Amino acid sequence: MTILRSALFMLWFALDTALIAIFCLPALVLPRRASAWVGRTWSALTLLGLKLCAGLDYEVRGTPPKGGILVASKHMTMWDTLALYLLLDDPAMVLKRELLRVPFYGWYLWGAGSIAIDREGHASALRKMSQAARKVISEGRPVLIFPEGTRKKPGAEPDYKSGVAGLYGQMDVACVPVALNSGLFWTGRGGFLKKQGRITVEFLPAIPAGLKRAEFMAQLKGRIEDATARLLSEGQTRLAKQGA
Repeated sequence: MTILRSALFMLWFALDTALIAIFCLPALVLPRRASAWVGRTWSALTLLGLKLCAGLDYEVRGTPPKGGILVASKHMTMWDTLALYLLLDDPAMVLKRELLRVPFYGWYLWGAGSIAIDREGHASALRKMSQAARKVISEGRPVLIFPEGTRKKPGAEPDYKSGVAGLYGQMDVACVPVALNSGLFWTGRGGFLKKQGRITVEFLPAIPAGLKRAEFMAQLKGRIEDATARLLSEGQTRLAKQGA
């Protein structure tokens, strides 16, 4: 049944993605908020498809932050970007520049005002990223970053990059860590399998602005990894009870 439900969702995903990508093209020549609306609509439809076709829903713990703030999240699956884009108030997502080259998907990311980084650019890349992020913060919008830079399987050794610390230090704003357990439910080769159940995403207490680099990184990693381990344990217990 998991394979059948997953296949039904993939059909839903392909259709809603194609329709939105094509029919919303005029948004790319309109102000940024038009592309942001397209992103939210696509995310909402995709999560609805997960619930209706695959029986996969989610719950939110804690309160999504408002205003100009840095949000640093664990990253396991594509689900994370969809859900957080909906849960946060018009965020600017930090992502690798290569994604902007993906037809349609990258175009809308660019149109929505995402912050693209060149991971080989080092100091110059950080300066550009910080400049773009400060503009977003000045507009009263959150900046969303995945501090490990890529998706990690549940239980994989964490690998936090220095970019999040540089951004935190240069923007002088608080940082809200986010933990989740999506990797237990969005699985399989290429993320094809979608297990029935409920993903949990948790907004943790904010780390105040102004901490030294080492202290900030220690707090960020400790809070996210501790909470993620707890959510993974809870999710594994749920899956075991339902025989998944």
